[in-house]
Amino acid sequence: MFLIPYKVSPSLIPGAQQGLFLTSPVKRGTLMVAPDDIKRVYTYQEIEQFDRNSIEYQSYIRWFENGYTICPEWTDECYINHSFSPNGQWHLGFVFAMKDIPAGAELTMDYRHIIHEGDDAGFVDSITGKPIIGMAWKQSFRESTEFLAGLMNP
Repeated sequence: MFLIPYKVSPSLIPGAQQGLFLTSPVKRGTLMVAPDDIKRVYTYQEIEQFDRNSIEYQSYIRWFENGYTICPEWTDECYINHSFSPNGQWHLGFVFAMKDIPAGAELTMDYRHIIHEGDDAGFVDSITGKPIIGMAWKQSFRESTEFLAGLMNP
């Protein structure tokens, strides 16, 4: 669920098709996206039962240590593209503004937070050419928590 005004338009990121663009400026720390309508949480062992080319496997998202959802309906949240230098910070399904973001900017986040540790996103980062490999849960949680803690002491 989006808490900020936005539009979906052709992405500015090479290789991405659509992107999510802010239609109003957003201040650092603003909660922009919150989870809603989660019907079921899967373990990674359940996710692994799907063929890697299936829509179920292609649309899984890590929410916490071994808790994943499957989102084949491709809601607008799926238009938040990857960046190793994102302007949005993923934390347990919430996306916060990492800095002041001007209207018209494309919202990005680091996909390494939302895929299983060691899993390959299946495409490379368009800027660096490096693969996007899921980071360890503790590292993801530590990074996102440190960002949020930093909001308390600007």
